[in-house]
Order: sequence, then C-alpha cells, then structure tokens
Amino acid sequence: MRFRPYAWMPRPLKWLARAFTVLVVLGLVLAGVGVWTVRASFPQLAGELKVDGLTGKVTVYRDKTGIPHIYADSSDDLFLAQGYVHAQDRFFEMDFRRHVTAGRLSEMFGAATLVEDKVIRTMGWRRVAEAELPMLTEQTRHYLDAYAKGVNSWMDQNQGFTAKSLDYAVLKLTNFGYEPEPWTPVDSLSWLKAMAWDLRSNMSDEIGRALAASMLPRERVEQLWPGYPFDTHQPIVTQGSVTRRGFDQDVEPGADTGQVDTGTGRPDTGALTRTAEALRAVPSLMGDPKGGNGIGSNSWVVGGKHTGSGKPLLANDPHLSANMPSVWYQAGLHCRTKSAECPFDVTGFTFSGVPGVIIGRNDKIAWGFTNLGPDVADLYLERVKDDSYLFMGNWKPLTTRTETIEVAGGDPVRLTVRETMHGPILSDVMENVKDTLPGAATAFQEKADAVALKWTALDPGRSADAIFALDAAQDWQEFRAAASRFDVPAQNLIYADTKGNIGYQAPGRIPVRTRGDGTWPVPGWTGEYSWQSNIPFNELPSVYNPPEGYIVTANNAAIDPERYPHMLTKDWAYGYRSQRILDRLQTELRKGKVDAETMGEVQQDTHNGFAQFLVPKLMALKVAGASGDARELLRTWDYSQGAGSSPAMYFNAVWRHLLVETFNDDLPESAWPTGGDRWFEVVRVMLDNPGDPFWDDARTSGTETRDDMLRRAMAMAYDELNARLGPDVKAWRWGDLHALTLTNQTFGTSGIGPVEWLFNRGPLPVSGNDDAVNAAGWDVQEDYAVGWLPSMRMVVDLADPDRSQWINLTGASGHAFHDNYWDQAPLWAGGRTTPMLAREESIKKAARNTLVLRP
Repeated sequence: MRFRPYAWMPRPLKWLARAFTVLVVLGLVLAGVGVWTVRASFPQLAGELKVDGLTGKVTVYRDKTGIPHIYADSSDDLFLAQGYVHAQDRFFEMDFRRHVTAGRLSEMFGAATLVEDKVIRTMGWRRVAEAELPMLTEQTRHYLDAYAKGVNSWMDQNQGFTAKSLDYAVLKLTNFGYEPEPWTPVDSLSWLKAMAWDLRSNMSDEIGRALAASMLPRERVEQLWPGYPFDTHQPIVTQGSVTRRGFDQDVEPGADTGQVDTGTGRPDTGALTRTAEALRAVPSLMGDPKGGNGIGSNSWVVGGKHTGSGKPLLANDPHLSANMPSVWYQAGLHCRTKSAECPFDVTGFTFSGVPGVIIGRNDKIAWGFTNLGPDVADLYLERVKDDSYLFMGNWKPLTTRTETIEVAGGDPVRLTVRETMHGPILSDVMENVKDTLPGAATAFQEKADAVALKWTALDPGRSADAIFALDAAQDWQEFRAAASRFDVPAQNLIYADTKGNIGYQAPGRIPVRTRGDGTWPVPGWTGEYSWQSNIPFNELPSVYNPPEGYIVTANNAAIDPERYPHMLTKDWAYGYRSQRILDRLQTELRKGKVDAETMGEVQQDTHNGFAQFLVPKLMALKVAGASGDARELLRTWDYSQGAGSSPAMYFNAVWRHLLVETFNDDLPESAWPTGGDRWFEVVRVMLDNPGDPFWDDARTSGTETRDDMLRRAMAMAYDELNARLGPDVKAWRWGDLHALTLTNQTFGTSGIGPVEWLFNRGPLPVSGNDDAVNAAGWDVQEDYAVGWLPSMRMVVDLADPDRSQWINLTGASGHAFHDNYWDQAPLWAGGRTTPMLAREESIKKAARNTLVLRP
C-alpha cells in the first residue's frame, strides 16, 4: 500500500502543492524551526506526570533503548499506563492503524486511499469488532476501557499537532482540518482483524490457482502447487491422533479411536474445473495472489534435558513486512504484588493500540507464535440478479448496507455493500473484476456474476480474552485454556515453563466443509460447499513433553494427514526452514547441551535449502565466457547467504532469472512467481524432467529444454550483476542488492524526497533469503530489496529471566529523529540482541529514565 497524499488533487495543483511542501520542509530545516517541530512531540521520560484516571502511583523504567517496564498496584492502573506510554511513543501509528481497520484512511490522506477503504468497509472489520466487544468477559472490557483512558489522558495533555508528532505536522500541510478522535476499546479490537488479514492462510493460493487456470489446464496448474514433502520435511506433531475424547498424543492411527465425522468429502472435480473455466474470463478477479505469500515465522522450544541449565529454552521470530516503525513494541507489565486482582508479571512484544503482551514470558511460562496457516477463508462464485442471488434453485434477497466514506479534500463517497449468505461480495469493490464479470455468462457454460468471501474473522470472536489469559497463565493447563479462546488468526503456539515442561498447541476457529478442500474458488449456488461446523478445540493437534525433547514450528505442516482425520489445509509452507532448524538442533545436540547462544545462532542461519538441488545442475552444464567465470563462484560455495557473500549474490540472481524466464510466459501477470519455497518444490521436481513443458519459452518459435533455460538464467544473471555491481565477480556482495530500507508506512512513500528523508532510514545490507531460517524475503519480479523479514527475535531462558535476549526491527519510538527511532535496526541487521530483563532489580539497574505517573 503506497500513500500519495497529493493524488486526489488536480495535476497543476498537485505539483504546486508538492513544490510548496518541499519549500516548507526545507525552510523549516534551514531556519531551525524544524528542530523545534521535531522535538516538540518527544515524550517526557523522567520526573513526574499526573494522569487522569489513575488510582495509584505507577512507575515506568526505561533502559537505553527506551523500552518501558511499567509497575502498578492494580490491573486497571497497569493497562491505563500502558495506553499512556503507547501513546507517548506511537500515537500516530495507532491513529493510522485504526483508520486502516475502520476503512477511514481517506479522511486522513484523501482519495488516494479510497480503494483500500472500500475493500475494508465491504468486509466490515470494524463492524465485527463492535459486535465482539459485548461478547468479551467483563474483566477484558475493563482492561480495554482502562487502556483507552490512558490513551485519551495523553491526548488531553498533548493538544495541537506539534505536541503529538512530526507526522501530524506534515499531514497538516495537505489536510489542515484533521483532528484525531478519542480512543475507544473498539479501536483496539479492530487491529486484531488487520493481523488476521495479514495471516489469512491460503487465500492467495486459492486466488493463484484460479488466475493460473485462465491460461493453463488444471493438471498443469496443480503442478505449480505440489504436495507437502512429508518424506523429507518433518511436520510439527509426529505422534497421536483423534479419539472420541479429542486429540491424544499417545494414540496411533489404526487404534480403536472411534468414529470421527470430518465432513471433508472429496472435492467435486467437475465443479472446480468449471469454476476455473469461468475465471478465465476474469483473470484478475481476486486481485494480487502475492498477498500473504512468504509471510511466516520460526519458533522452537528445547526441553531441559538438552540444555546446560536443565530448564527449557524458547526461540521465536515472526516474519512480517518491513514497517517503520516496527509492527512490534517491547514492554514489561508488572503488578507490584501479584494477586487474583492483579495477576500480571509479563514482558514481551506488544502492539501499539492493544493492551497486554502478545508474545513473551511471565514469571512462570513463555510462549511464541508462528502462523498455523489453516484454510479459514473460501471464495464463492455467485449468481446474482438484481437484488437477489441464487442458492439451491431459489433466488434469495441480498443483504445490503450503505457506507459513507469521508474524503479529505473531496466530497463524501457512498458505497453500497452487498452480501450473500456466504459473506460480502468483494468483486463489487474491485473495478477490473466488475468490468470483466458480465462476459463470463456468454464465454462459459457456468455463469458467475460476483465473488463473495467467507472468512472466520468476519464472525465475532473472543481473541482479546486470550491475550490477557495468556499473559496471566501459570502452567500448561491455563495456557491451553487461554489458547482455546484464540479464534483468529489461528497460530502455532509453543510453550515452556520454569518447571521444565514444553508443549505445542494449535488453536483457532477452523471450518469443517461439507465438500471440497478449499484449494479452489467454488460455486456458491449449489449448496454443496458449505461450512458445517468448526473443528473442536480438543481435536486440534497438541503435544506435551514429546520424547525427543524439542518442538519446531516454521509454518510447516502441523501433522501428517495420514494420522489426522480433519483437513487443516493443503497449502503449508514446504518445510525448508523447519527442517533446517531440526537439522541444526540435532547436530548441536550430538555435540552436547545447547544454550541461549546456540538458539540465537540458529536464528541467524542463512543456509539456502534449494541450492543443493540447483547448483549441481548448473555446474554440469558446458558454459563458456563471462557467465562461466561467474559460475565458478558456486564451485566451493557452502550455500550460506551472508551479506558479504559473492556466491549468494550470483546464485540468487540466477534463481531470479530462472523463475522469470521459465514461468512468466505461461502465467497471467498476477500469478507470476515471486520466489519462496513453493517454487523450490516446483523447480526441484522439474530439474529431473528436462523436457517438462514449463521449460519451453512460449514466446519463441523453438522448443527450449531445462539446460537451455539454465544457461539463459546464468547469462542473464551475469549481465545484470555486471551492469549493477561491475565486472569483478569476486567483488559482488549479496548485501549490496539484498538490502533493507526502513520505509515509513505513510509519508515514506509520498514521492517527495525531503519528506521521505524525514521518516525513512537505511539502506542496511541484510543476510539470509526467503526460506532460510534467517528469512529476509524479496520478490523476484521486482528486485532483491528486502520486503519482509524477522520483525523481531526473542530467545527466552526459563532458568534465568535475565539471560533472555530480544531485538526489535526498529526501535521503541515512533518519533522521527528520536534516539530510539531506529537504534535497534543496526543491531538487528548485524544479528545482535539486547538483554530481555524481567527481574525488578535488574530493570532498575539498567534504567536510564524513570517516570512516575500519579493520579
């Protein structure tokens, strides 16, 4: 999403406004007024402040990185102070996020963001959040209210745009009348919908198959989504099955488990094929299939029998987009005296705008997340006539509502949202889809007029309850009870405690289908592909203290379907990262015990798991000239991808051109390969079939084979790198092009150099690759620049909380030019971490600033 704050203006006025902005920014900087404007919003970090709503004294300790540890005597004061502190550092980010989730970005940025607003209003994220609030426990609602009071107290004390942040000062140049509204509990709940959308499982694969089917027969489409390689890449859970009592890790398939009704019949091949044919008339029907691809995470836990201390170690690094500021905010939330009324002593990663800790540790347990990736969303092709849609031979009335979108600098826009029984019709807000749908009726035998989305996150749930239950959990039973409330997004949860136990739990609301497997869009009018129920929580995969003494999750398959009756998804990550972590752990354990340093070293592993298949094929070819000289870089390469590696630079350039040259001619643009481990698997199989039709370039009159395309990719890689990095192949460095520019989510893409200079930072050379353990992803269609990455890293030592380590992508502050705006970024890029302190005496000793908040 790129924000162009001037896009809504007429062209002459647009350039005049840009010129004016440049002059204003330069004038501010040159006159010194800019320094005052920048620093005016920096928060007070030491001394005393009065905060409305508090009932007692709250103390906030910050170390040199600006990370706050908050101490209070009551839960309400604790979360009120968290809201206040979040607002001190990140209020513009919070305000921006709530406008995203409410479909109200155009109120801030004008018509440039109307498309985003229309899509989000159509799905109704905020409406769902409003419905969730009364479903939550009274305790959770109290915490949300307290948090909102803290944010609003900060807002009351910081009137005017210069007191809030530099971002508002820049926003005022194009939207002078904008004023942020008071914070509400629904603002906090809505952000959970945004996270669910980012981690929405296989929707992009479902779209991708349909788009590919506009140019390829089904069997060739299926070749591009191969099955999970269970024979070489181990799933998370390797024992147990479902019984009448639920999932039992000690029962093997084939035992007397009782009959379990899975409701997952075989897909109707004819219906799926007809759906793919209908989609040929609308190749861009569901937008960009890249959305969500590659987004994953690593987490693993090692039990005490394998550690030097005898207590578990837990590691986690979620892979998300490269935001500035980081999506995460580190904090500690501590009740001075723990009790039933104030049960929190928790440190970890939070979301600005949301109370509580999302990932971290408390005084008894630690936990981490990776995306489970179950199939929780289906696309239904619908037949629509006037104000009705067809279902099982009957025309039913569409549900409609009207949304009014306020637009900065323009007139309000009215949007009519239509819904079928399956969900909102997304094709109404995608112009290219709307323009092509009418042709489907005459082009194919099955008529489809619209596409509706059914997604578990559009049903109200209680995930907010789970946050506070996790933060307060003291053992495995309480942890699982908290996980049972975690509806969306469905995550792999790993667990460790100070008693030495480790575990894994898959939570989430995961549908059971009457028919179909969720891999293709399906006709909604037949009634055959409905959701009949959800998988019961006690039947979801789980394991506690497995005999091997460790658990690894990295978006790999949760469990082999041969031992599990329910269909979770067919579109897992392919296990390259998870298997590398397992291999590294097993190698280290053969040497002896592991420690936190070992866990951190594994997080930094840059091994390319596909190179072992491709490099031998490249080396076997007869190649002369400059590309042959470049190929020599690979002869002794160990497949690592450090930022300073010449072989990694050349190999990844070859990989990029191989994918582009091999597949772009066969697929519509929206289905072109972007890289990642699915394409590892596709090409791995093709390497043993030199005559596979995909090797042939449909744009030429000849018939190309595997070796032709490998030679072409090597030559094109050399030509590109020679032009960009020079002719000395040994001087090429992976980090020269595989670099991270930290780009502000709003003004960082304004197109105005001085404004972008204010908010963006970098570039930083980065090690790793899409599906290395150190997963720094890039898009082969665009460049080598890093687009998604480990958004944070954490290693928790359950033997000694002060030996735990963590790092954030950027810094605690969202204020440009603040010392903590991006101070952690160079450490992150260099693979370093900082102490994740939890003991009060250690926190006080490390404090650079102490702020006392009083009623």
